[in-house]
Amino acid sequence: MATATKAGKAAPKDAIAMLKADHKKVSALFAEFGKARAPATKLRLVSTICAELSAHAQVEEEMFYPAVKAALKDKEMIPEAVIEQATMKDLISQIDGVSPDGEMYDARVKVLAEYVKHHVKEEHTEMFPKAAKTRLDMVALGAQMAARKSELLAGGR
Repeated sequence: MATATKAGKAAPKDAIAMLKADHKKVSALFAEFGKARAPATKLRLVSTICAELSAHAQVEEEMFYPAVKAALKDKEMIPEAVIEQATMKDLISQIDGVSPDGEMYDARVKVLAEYVKHHVKEEHTEMFPKAAKTRLDMVALGAQMAARKSELLAGGR
């Protein structure tokens, strides 16, 4: 959550805080899916998970990754993250908008959750600490990313 300023407005999140908040939100949605039994509930949760992950990945790929790659002169960590995201997008395409049809659907969601958990762990332990040490203006980048994510979740491409 953003912190409050003296004027009562929310202070902008830096890019890393925004991405961590996204990770926490999606993790909670996956946990809720794990407890869900009703197909309608599963469908609603998966729709939200897919929308959140898709917007998150697009913002990372359009803004965060290029900025961090340039700042770190990275040739390994960011390309690996982009490839992981491509696999995640493939899993999303297999479940987004599909009616829950039993064990294969649930298995795909579980594999997606495990994949996301692995990806998040790498970002939290490797990428984010390195990115935080750069001269990037994380608050300005976070504001740009938040605006783009809002646009994407509202249906923009």
